Amino acid sequence: MFGYVTANLDQLSQEQRDRYKAFYCGLCRSLGQRHGLPARFTLTYDMTFLVMFLTSLYEPYLLSGQEPCPGHPLSTRRFLQSDISDYAADMNIALAYLNCMDDWHDDINVAALLSAQVLKSEYNRVCAAYPRQCGVIAECMARLKKIEDERIQSPDAASEAFGDLMAELFVMKEDRWEADLRTFGRALGQFVYVMDACIDLKYDKRYYKYNPFVYLYGRLDEQQRFRGILELLLADCVRSFERLPIVQDADIIKNILCSGVWAKFEQHYAAWH
Repeated sequence: MFGYVTANLDQLSQEQRDRYKAFYCGLCRSLGQRHGLPARFTLTYDMTFLVMFLTSLYEPYLLSGQEPCPGHPLSTRRFLQSDISDYAADMNIALAYLNCMDDWHDDINVAALLSAQVLKSEYNRVCAAYPRQCGVIAECMARLKKIEDERIQSPDAASEAFGDLMAELFVMKEDRWEADLRTFGRALGQFVYVMDACIDLKYDKRYYKYNPFVYLYGRLDEQQRFRGILELLLADCVRSFERLPIVQDADIIKNILCSGVWAKFEQHYAAWH
């Protein structure tokens, strides 16, 4: 359900692309420093967006440098890192562990179970440091599993559960921006869940997997119907973003919200036509 909140690199300048990738490398660095080398393999661009978004809002001190990384040992990579990178790294571990456990329970995926076992001690440490966030994330994952097990057809219940999960991730600290950050995160989470359901619809129907849109399959023009739903959800997300005093890297964030998040949708429907 991740991999959607990424930039459209073709519409960024070289300077913007370099800065975006530097935040990605900074997050990777935080994962390695805080949770060990295996944790780096859980890295996603979705969490890079969380880093950029909160960095733009709070404007913390950024550590900048260049160094080799395990994936590119023969060259150096520029990184931008802060306490927000550390926070996102911890949340990344929590999500990765629970996602692996979900894959194990749903599909008896042995590789997922092994990955979860590798991450378990780090997950427990993150839970101790962030009981509020981890408690809500676990509760929302349990809600989603119950909805899937009961095959509830309404997409609202599932998307709201994932929206609540995302809302909690964006509240790094409970301060004056808490309400606006929750609203933004919730809207983005609902958009991501519905986007994932739209893209997986034909696969889920074929293999009898849960998808809240299965009952619509074949009765509507899915692409146009889903685009309309997604545009409404994304509009709520953008309105929430515009209420926040974000200036730094605002162009990159707008690129992600208005263009990058559509990339997989466009690729998917282009492949089916």
